[in-house]
Amino acid sequence: MKNVITSLSVVIILLASCSPATEKKFEKNTPRDAKPAQISTPDPGKNNVVKSEIPSEFSALVPIDVLNGKSTNVYEKYGIEFSGNCYSCDLASLSITKNKMIWTNVCDEKDTFEIRDFSFSDEGKKTILKTPERTYIITQIDKKAPVYELVIEGQKLELKNKRVSKYFTTPKALSLFTEHDCGDFEG
Repeated sequence: MKNVITSLSVVIILLASCSPATEKKFEKNTPRDAKPAQISTPDPGKNNVVKSEIPSEFSALVPIDVLNGKSTNVYEKYGIEFSGNCYSCDLASLSITKNKMIWTNVCDEKDTFEIRDFSFSDEGKKTILKTPERTYIITQIDKKAPVYELVIEGQKLELKNKRVSKYFTTPKALSLFTEHDCGDFEG
């Protein structure tokens, strides 16, 4: 009797697996000769979304200050701050790459502070860098000259011997701005 039950069970299983209803169901879901689905990678030439990158100018930004707020000439309006470069020597330059932000004392390039954990977005003239503690908004405020305003939102950024300026420019353009002579100071 055991053999009969076992044989009938095997026949029922075989019939169920070969039944036309199961075959149709199988064809609807996946054809037998179908190849596995492939994930298509978009062609970079056809991609309409432009991936933002941190502007190359941000790899080296030097602090400047408003010297003559009434001037309409950007190179006379902004310039090198006297006290932070000559007297107290506590200003911070800024370098931003895709991996890190580095604040460096303008008088001591070994005195640095690095931030590695940040995200980046670009909104026209504004570049926004976000860390868990702060949001750094860098806005180009003049179309012709590389003058950038930095606004920091969130927790106060306190750096030893590195005072953060509100305005920055590139080292290349620095010579075009009004310059204060440090006189007897060594800054």
